[in-house]
Amino acid sequence: MKQAIVKSFYLGGTQSIADLARNIGKSIPSVTRAIQELVTSKVLNEEGYAPSTGGRRAIQFKLNAKYNPHFIAVAIDQYSIHTALFDINNTAVIPPIMRDNRLNSPEAFQSIINAIQNILDHPDCDKSRIGAIGITIPGFVDSHLQINDSFRIDDPLYNLPASLKKIFDIPIFIENDSSAIAIAESTFGAARNTPNALIINFNWGVGLGIIVENKLFKGHNGFAGEFSHIPLSQFNKLCSCGKRGCLEVEASLITAIDYVENKIQEGESSILSTEVNKEILHTGNALIKAAFRGDPLAINAINKSAYMLGKGIATLIHILNPEKIIISGRGSELGDIIFPQIQSAVHEFAIPRLAAQTEIKISQLPHDIQLLGSMCSVIDKYNWN
Repeated sequence: MKQAIVKSFYLGGTQSIADLARNIGKSIPSVTRAIQELVTSKVLNEEGYAPSTGGRRAIQFKLNAKYNPHFIAVAIDQYSIHTALFDINNTAVIPPIMRDNRLNSPEAFQSIINAIQNILDHPDCDKSRIGAIGITIPGFVDSHLQINDSFRIDDPLYNLPASLKKIFDIPIFIENDSSAIAIAESTFGAARNTPNALIINFNWGVGLGIIVENKLFKGHNGFAGEFSHIPLSQFNKLCSCGKRGCLEVEASLITAIDYVENKIQEGESSILSTEVNKEILHTGNALIKAAFRGDPLAINAINKSAYMLGKGIATLIHILNPEKIIISGRGSELGDIIFPQIQSAVHEFAIPRLAAQTEIKISQLPHDIQLLGSMCSVIDKYNWN
């Protein structure tokens, strides 16, 4: 029961015993005993009385950041690694650190090791308080088996937790990046208090997390949500999955960057020409920054991807009839630019009576939401007993 209690406090914040009993579906006497044990062991703190509702005011409790473990959050995408150290209340003990990393390169595993070691060597890191490491990464992640089927079985990234355990004597857990972002959005973001929502991770690729009745839906063996590989593209371009016609080849930040690179090579002018000539356009947020500076080529490239994303969203509306669709991930920073194109495509391709029932929103959580997703994942899997 302690596992469920700690998780409920992390996800829901300050609660009374009655609130907690209702949230985890346990009796008040059994919850009261467990709460008393957790207060004695300093996992929880009393936080005073709840506001008066006319009767006896209930005592509220909260996770005790002073005595609970710290957690290393690691967010990996195709071109970078973000790491941070958080306490149990999501306060950054060590703020996010970013380093370049090409996930498909032979150096990727060593880069992940170095990124984690940088946190452990930081002067603000108390190694004795590290509870676990939570890693989120793109690919076909089986979070139960802790493997990533997007890599060969002899690649250290295939079973990344086991590979890292040989180096770091710390519990390590892994989750798909889009699934973790969906949990973060449904807990802390725009999908909070929304039982049925879709969260799109608009990043170098395009991912999807599916929330059904307030729970992450993962499908038969954990791979539900491969939105990017729906065959909606009319181009014959080969996708990273090995198939042709996938949505991702037209609706992602990588697609937008490829478009910019090709146009610059054809002679079109852009403030991104320097990055293209140096072959570093994929390593940072240059495309996003150029769009905000009004670069026509960057805006055109992003709009093309956003329009195709909207076409894919129309398909999701028809299939799943969600209450909300949240655009999250790195690309959500471009909300004011991409939203009109997404809406235009939805109006064009979705049945109006269905589209009218779905609210499409841009995430307001920070662009390093994947780190928050890493925290949600590790809190869920950590052994609080």
